[in-house]
Parts: sequence; C-alpha cells; structure tokens
Amino acid sequence: MEVINALGRRKSAVARVYVTKGKGNIVINSKPLEEYFREEILRFIVRQPLMVTDTLSQFDIKVNLDGGGIKGQAEALRLAIARALCEVDKEAYRPVLKSNGFLTRDARRVERKKPGRPGARKRFQFSKR
Repeated sequence: MEVINALGRRKSAVARVYVTKGKGNIVINSKPLEEYFREEILRFIVRQPLMVTDTLSQFDIKVNLDGGGIKGQAEALRLAIARALCEVDKEAYRPVLKSNGFLTRDARRVERKKPGRPGARKRFQFSKR
C-alpha cells in the first residue's frame, strides 16, 4: 500500500493526513498523539473512525495540523482520517463511517462582526431618552 493522503477542515482548522500500513502510530506536527492532545476526550474524537472500522493498529498516520483551536483541530483530524480510510477500502469502511456521520463536513463558522455593532448579533443598549 502506498501513502494515501486526505484533507479535513473544521472552523478554521485544516488537517492534512498521510496514511500508511503500520502499527497504529499517530504523529501530529512531529509529536505523538498523547503529547499533542492532552485531554482524553480529544484523543477519543481523533480515534473514532479507527475504532468504528476496527483498524486502530493497522495504519500509521502522519498529520500536519494548522489553524483553529484545539477542538476544531481534533474534529478536522477526525474528518481527514475518515476520508483517508474511505480511500483505503471504499466498500468495507464507507458505509460504517457514513452511518456514524464521520464523512460529513461541519460547515458552521463564526459569524463576522458587523460595522457599528459590538459583535455579530449584539446591539448597543437602547436608550429612549
């Protein structure tokens, strides 16, 4: 198997993933997964596509993560891993990943601030007199 790459985005985070056959090592920006994502819930989010498809110890994953916050980065990485697994074996993995919602790009973003207002939706306090 050659190197398979995929892209995942969430908010302003971008994850570029390179998947090869291996022992299950995940390296993010030259750091191991446990060092990059310190919280257990974020590591769980990243591993979800691998756990659902029972491929946790079959592939080595190298990741370039950029932009956004830590939660957005974890969810961008989840999407990228799911897309890469689809390229590895479409018939076996795609239905499982699709039914769990891992192939859907979450397009929600922060709404821009409008001119003359304190925020995107917020208004200054109204004064009748």
